[in-house]
Formats: sequence, C-alpha cells, structure tokens
Amino acid sequence: MIKLSNTDLTIYPLCLGGNVFGYSADKESSEAVLNFYAENGGNFIDTADMYSQWAPGHIGGESETIIGNWMKKRGNRSQMVIATKVGKLDTKPGLKASNIISACEDSLKRLGSDYIDIYYSHQDDLDTPIEQTLGAYDSLIKSGKVRYIAASNFTHERLQESLDISKELNLASYIASQDQYNLMEREYESTLRDTLEKNNLSQIPFYGLARGFLTGKYRPGASVESVRATGVSNAYGNERGWRMLEKLDQIAKERNTSIASISLAWLRAQRTVAAPIASATKLEQIKEIMPIIELNKEELALLS
Repeated sequence: MIKLSNTDLTIYPLCLGGNVFGYSADKESSEAVLNFYAENGGNFIDTADMYSQWAPGHIGGESETIIGNWMKKRGNRSQMVIATKVGKLDTKPGLKASNIISACEDSLKRLGSDYIDIYYSHQDDLDTPIEQTLGAYDSLIKSGKVRYIAASNFTHERLQESLDISKELNLASYIASQDQYNLMEREYESTLRDTLEKNNLSQIPFYGLARGFLTGKYRPGASVESVRATGVSNAYGNERGWRMLEKLDQIAKERNTSIASISLAWLRAQRTVAAPIASATKLEQIKEIMPIIELNKEELALLS
C-alpha cells in the first residue's frame, strides 16, 4: 500500500478501472472481478458518471451503480477508495458549478455513499471560469461530500493555471492528474510531467495497458475478441509494438509472471506515477494485473 501525495489516502498500487463494468463485463462478471481485487488487497477503484453511455441502450451511470451495489452487498464502503468523474456525461456536460453539484448528488446516489474520495474534472471546460469550477468543488469538500479533487485530460498550462487560482483564492486544489500514459504512449513525459513534479501532484494514468495491447494477447496474425480489437491492432500492431512485446515476454518469463504485470511495473516506476489504472472483465484478467512487481535498472532500461 502507498500513501497518495497531498492526501491521507492509503491506496493499493494498482487502481482498478471501472470503465468495463456494465459494458463489456456484466453484473456477475464485474462482481467477480471486484471480489478478487478486494480479497487480494485492492482498495482503489476508478469510475465515472458517463460509463458506459456509449453502449447501445445505456445512459451512463451503469458502472457507478454496479460498484455501489457491490459495496452495499459487502458492507465495505469505508475500506475502499472510490474515484469518479464529472464533465463528460451527455446529460451533465461541463464544469459549471450547478452541473458539478447536481452530478455529484447523482453519483453519490448510484454509489450508495455519502462521500466520494477523489472527484475528477473528467476534461477541461474552456467555457466555464476556473474560479467557478473550483468554488463548486470547494463547497462539496466543505460539506463532506467530496474528500479530494483531481484533473483529467488537461493541458499543462490549464492545470497550472487551476493550481495557481486555487492558491490565490484559497480554494480546493487538484491533488492528482489522470492522463493516458503507458509503454506505447509516452507523450505525457514531455507535456504534463514537469507540471506535476513541480507541484507535487500524482499521476494516476489511464490505459496503463494500452487498451489491452500490453497484456500480450495481441500477436501477429492473432484474432482477438474485443470491442476494442480493431482500434488497438491498428494503433499498436506494428514493428515497434511487436518489439515491445518481445522485451516484455523476456522479462515476464524470467520473473515467472504476466506480461501485464511487467507493463504496469514499468509504469509504476516512472516519475510522478502513483498507481496505474487497469481494468479487467473476467477473473483471468484481474489475476494477471494484480501482482506488484519491482523491476531492476536493467529491466527498466530495456523497456524504456
């Protein structure tokens, strides 16, 4: 377990992604994954109000509802660190104060909780004054409905501006950022990382396994059954991707562990990263991503 900077939250160094719950993982499969995660030391779950509005017949909130019902069934809300997000749900878009307050109430109901541990701005809102957004969060924190706030998908300029305004106006301040970062997508290192390091913020990266590519299930000529398969293959099924899998294969074999756990170990070792996010739709997948591995300098250099 690790302490998240600027908070009193103690978290498992793998954040379980809830984007699949109620979408590619039905209620039964979702609860099986959640049970295994919690029974093996996991306590940090990431979701959003808009999961999974993109699926036919879905309106958003499905993931939060599954997580909320699961916590109620297990009676373990106080043991879990729950992060959710506001700003991208079709019916609750943006970061206006009234929208944040209303969306928070909706998320709390679905989660069956009277507080959210980390509440993210799911994306920046250029049409709403930063002061208004932070003021809404500040009121939620003072009322006990939110413990901490964080940002996702911000530019480094806008994130720094938000942090400066928080300090200037003595308002709630972002304690972390959630952005795409993995062995195949490393733009973060030249964009946001310096800003997080300068302000002592934690990175909690999404797509830690490059949408499943870094689990090793994608191979030349292989057919993968996944709603994301075509997009993943087009993005990473190339010479660079296959070379990366060869390196991961080598280390995983030497360590007698999964390729996924090695991929996440590399990410966890990078500056500013606290806990990468990875999701699982079935028990075999959660078992692959749960091991916490510490790579040596040679292994890290090989992958980097």
